[in-house]
Amino acid sequence: MNARRLARKARVLRWIMNLYPPYLGAGVWVRRIAPDFRQVEVKMRLGWYNRNYVGTQFGGSLYSMTDPFYMLMLMENLGRDYVVWDKAASIDFIAPGRGQVFASFAIDQAFIDQVRERTASGDKYLPERQVEVRDGSGALVARVNKTLYVRLKPRAAGSQRK
Repeated sequence: MNARRLARKARVLRWIMNLYPPYLGAGVWVRRIAPDFRQVEVKMRLGWYNRNYVGTQFGGSLYSMTDPFYMLMLMENLGRDYVVWDKAASIDFIAPGRGQVFASFAIDQAFIDQVRERTASGDKYLPERQVEVRDGSGALVARVNKTLYVRLKPRAAGSQRK
């Protein structure tokens, strides 16, 4: 896909995600998706709809703000010859989120190359990524560990072996 089409796709996806009911209900806002899908920034405000019993950010909402992004970023950078899924995740709550919180996701060419190398034979690869959720002052609120499932589709793996 050429750079202009990919950039347009990033803009459109950002708006679709911002209108996605689970994100609207949680107060999640996608601030930016880089034109090359290698960086994403999200924020979540604190409101009555995502506040827990003690008045801080609800843990499920903190997790949901980090849910699909590494998967989407990798899918767009690898292309249609790959299967990419979120496989597992864990969240470590460090401090209460008492206001807006933010998360930034990034992947680089070295990571993309590593995934392609590890899946070239058609084997699955389970890379792990981490994202930190921080408050407005930069204090760590939560750390989310994500495990992705990546595999080169069989028809693509067969054509690479020839």
